[in-house]
Amino acid sequence: MSRFPVRAAATVVLTALTAAGCGITSTAPTPAGAPASGIQRPGTEARTVKLYFTGPYGIRAVNRPTDRPLSPQQALDLLLEGPTTAERDRGLVTQVPSMAGQLTANAADGAVDLYVPHTVSSGDLDVTAVTQLACTAAHAHVPGNRPATQVDIHIYESLTPSRTPWTVRCGPHGTVIPVTATGEPR
Repeated sequence: MSRFPVRAAATVVLTALTAAGCGITSTAPTPAGAPASGIQRPGTEARTVKLYFTGPYGIRAVNRPTDRPLSPQQALDLLLEGPTTAERDRGLVTQVPSMAGQLTANAADGAVDLYVPHTVSSGDLDVTAVTQLACTAAHAHVPGNRPATQVDIHIYESLTPSRTPWTVRCGPHGTVIPVTATGEPR
């Protein structure tokens, strides 16, 4: 058997494959659908608020879109509404008891005074609920431009401002950290 016919056939096949594989077709341009979306327009700012819920793997932060920065009170009001359907489908729930209209948050320079209708010391408000409240408040718009992990959250039990508050901060991993009277984490 001669090698020439085999080589000639291989060359013809290779040339045909190379010409066909260039990716250029003989058709005219065709519509490809809607323009790209989901990309932020230059010069615009996407705003979100971070809410803290709990799920099968512990405390989880959820970013919700907003049209402006939210105060701690506004963020906590959203938290009290509970997770959305999509968030519940992901297994997220809240451990914060119902306190709509009773929870008050006042933001000051680098701190939030949080008045709750429950007591922390008796266990009415467990550590998961405290974490959800404190981290949500700390990640809202608090005057003073401190990082969320440096915002002091003063929790006043039973809506009583005269009692010594529980002072906590939201840790870097969404955990609550008690703070001493000198402002140092315990």
